[in-house]
Amino acid sequence: MQLNNNVTEFILLGLTQDPVRKKIGFVIFLLFYLGTLLGNFLIITTIKTSQTLGSPMYFFIVHLSLSDTCLCTCIAPRMIVDALLRKTTISFSECMLQVFSLHFFGCLGIFILILMAADRYVAICKPLHYSTIMSPQICAVLMAMAWMGSCVHSSAQLSLTLSLPFCGPNVIDHYFCDLQPLLKLACADTYVINLLLVSNSGAICTVSFVMLMCSYVIILYSLRNHSAKGRRKAFSTCISHIIVVILFFGPCIFIYTRPATTFPMDKMIAAFYTLGIPLINPLIYTLRNAEVKDAMRKLWRKKLILDDKR
Repeated sequence: MQLNNNVTEFILLGLTQDPVRKKIGFVIFLLFYLGTLLGNFLIITTIKTSQTLGSPMYFFIVHLSLSDTCLCTCIAPRMIVDALLRKTTISFSECMLQVFSLHFFGCLGIFILILMAADRYVAICKPLHYSTIMSPQICAVLMAMAWMGSCVHSSAQLSLTLSLPFCGPNVIDHYFCDLQPLLKLACADTYVINLLLVSNSGAICTVSFVMLMCSYVIILYSLRNHSAKGRRKAFSTCISHIIVVILFFGPCIFIYTRPATTFPMDKMIAAFYTLGIPLINPLIYTLRNAEVKDAMRKLWRKKLILDDKR
């Protein structure tokens, strides 16, 4: 419930107030966003049109690409436009929508990474039962549960935000709405809210990261029983996933597992996981995956053949 709220809009200070740096930021953010859209669209199109990329792992990668694109879209368009404006404001309702969507797609990405780790565990440690355990029906149910779990998490975050009373100060020293900067504006004691924030977002990030790293240690250890060729292929896939996990969870743990304090580096770290990670993920999955690269080459050759026939 929204309590004693006299604020109808917030002022976003952005990453910087320097006009020159804002213009440089506009170019960088625009390139990052276009690269994210292009890279993830290419991943999704390649997997959906390829007959060789039908395994559960690629099913999860499609959803991860979709989640990354939506996460970036929650922030980047407004960030790009705001870089051209002298004063940037965001309405209260839009701010709450941003909190919900940011945590929804961020949490969805975490759950998908967990499902991808489970898929690799079954494929490597239980190969004879892989087709039964990771059937298309089960994968669809698991993905639906991930979407539902993300909705529960983001709804809890939104409820925490709406419970904050805003009585006057409305300047957010950030480039988007999130609980940490909003806690500083609340005209009430936020100790309990911050504990709930850490126990919600912080616990999800930390526990998920520990689970994922432990699972990949078990997977890599089990590779000793495989052939040299099988070890190389599985090792390459797992290393790609581990890189994504470390890059994604490092900033999230730094932001959401500490008391309600802010540091000068917070904005840049937030920019990395909201703009950088969605751009990096497609590069990791393509540059380190021979099957995806082969499928992309076939898709490109098919397009060239169709263009020649016209």
